[in-house]
Amino acid sequence: MPKMKTNSGAKKRFDVTGTGKIKRKHAFKSHILTKKTIKRKRNLTKTAMVAQSDESRIKKLLGMK
Repeated sequence: MPKMKTNSGAKKRFDVTGTGKIKRKHAFKSHILTKKTIKRKRNLTKTAMVAQSDESRIKKLLGMK
């Protein structure tokens, strides 16, 4: 049986916490920032958790399950 490969895009985008939850970054923070408010840009900087319904799919991409 060959080794399980992780998805290269997923391993760059997601981090796993100590409790097994998956952290992600917010979208819409890379360009066209002049028309966005400072408050909106500040809140997009913070990390967020992946929804529970998506966790199993992302864990499979990361080679965890």
